[in-house]
Amino acid sequence: MEGDPIKAICQEIESAAETEFVGMFSIKTANRTLTDASRRPNPDPLYWELWYEGEVCCLFSDSNLGKSIFAVQMAEEIAKTQNVLLVDCELSDKQFQMRYTDKETGKLHKFPAGLLRAEINPMALDVKDYEEKILKHIEEAMQKMNCKVAIIDNLTYLCNSSDKGVDAGIFMMNLMKLKKQYGWSLLIVAHTPKRSLSSPITQNDLAGSKKLYNFFDSVIAIGKSARQKGVRYVKQLKVRAGAFLYDSDNVIVYEIVNTGGYVHFEFKQFGNEYDHLKEPSDSDEDVRIENIKKLQAEGKTYREIANILGIGKSTVSDLIAKSKKLSGVRPTDEANEADAPDKEMLADTKNLFD
Repeated sequence: MEGDPIKAICQEIESAAETEFVGMFSIKTANRTLTDASRRPNPDPLYWELWYEGEVCCLFSDSNLGKSIFAVQMAEEIAKTQNVLLVDCELSDKQFQMRYTDKETGKLHKFPAGLLRAEINPMALDVKDYEEKILKHIEEAMQKMNCKVAIIDNLTYLCNSSDKGVDAGIFMMNLMKLKKQYGWSLLIVAHTPKRSLSSPITQNDLAGSKKLYNFFDSVIAIGKSARQKGVRYVKQLKVRAGAFLYDSDNVIVYEIVNTGGYVHFEFKQFGNEYDHLKEPSDSDEDVRIENIKKLQAEGKTYREIANILGIGKSTVSDLIAKSKKLSGVRPTDEANEADAPDKEMLADTKNLFD
């Protein structure tokens, strides 16, 4: 019978007998893998079909578009049925209270009892090995508060070097370890460099190393409508567990409203992302140049800048040359860097002969 503990134990023993353990790997036949996995329930969606149980999900947007508001809204909905740990590294308790208080009546918004909010205690803050310790303390807090779901706002506080491939990769492997070890569901709030409202949101808009995007199970983004004030749209960029429902042709359109002290995204309709984009203009190119200058100041190569902004190396070179021309600076050989092999390409070539 289903749910029989004796049967479950027998199945576990049978599975272990057919599993080989080699170093960090556990190896089974493909058929054994299917059989064992089929005995476990399919993951349920936590919030719409945007985030599923057992996933490490990323929610990102540009500044001041309401990603923290949307994250709290997701946490509140999930907390109606289970405990959720909201790790809030953005707002103080007073700022959080003011956001969820009716200004006219002074009435406080009532959250579900299962929504637990954590903020960094400055008296316990230890700068040494900070990133390692904050993940450890999140792990301890989730265990103590009996939480299987956590929303962490935001990525910067977890991984200060998210733009560096090696550091980002190690950080994401640590997150994945927590997910697999405990079966937890984790949502990380992140940001994007200033972007043009005339372009659709892509994976290249997520700030940081590309390794971040590759490791996430699911990725969702919030965009600002360039044609309707106060309107936002939510778009799926990466899906593993469920269906790809909310792409450019079917974004979820919201309006940010404040109802009795409850600031939230109010659903309006489903729509097409292109209906919320503005016509390209010279200012869009200015935004690109501004982002390129910032990344160049951080020591990024032309290839790295191109990957982060989702444009070609030749475009990066052309925009830098145009910027120098407009500012009266004589172009140098640096502007031709895009035509030469960069340090990453040279390293890759060298490895072929090592």
